[in-house]
Amino acid sequence: MVTTALVIMALLLAGVLLAWVAAVHAAMNAAAAADLAALAGADTARGLRPGDPCGVARSLAQANSALLETCIVEADGQTVAVSAKVPVSFHALGIELYAARAKARAGAPPLDQTE
Repeated sequence: MVTTALVIMALLLAGVLLAWVAAVHAAMNAAAAADLAALAGADTARGLRPGDPCGVARSLAQANSALLETCIVEADGQTVAVSAKVPVSFHALGIELYAARAKARAGAPPLDQTE
């Protein structure tokens, strides 16, 4: 009886630990995808690469296993703000446990910046 309880507790602890690791991994992926998408979108908005800034940002987010939730080209026409999400789901049951979200903003550096 005690052994069974200990095994159940160990399995529950392992499940919680695995869920936490998956959530941390998703948060890191969401942050990286948002950063890269914002940078690529800003480069496109500045004319450094061809295409639509939000289309390029969406493609880059998808390439990094994230979903682009929002993409805004700001009024200056060179700055792009994005929001990306990476879901953590239990594929066998089709349940989404958690969705890590991250925001990023990128654009041209200020002209008055001195080094």
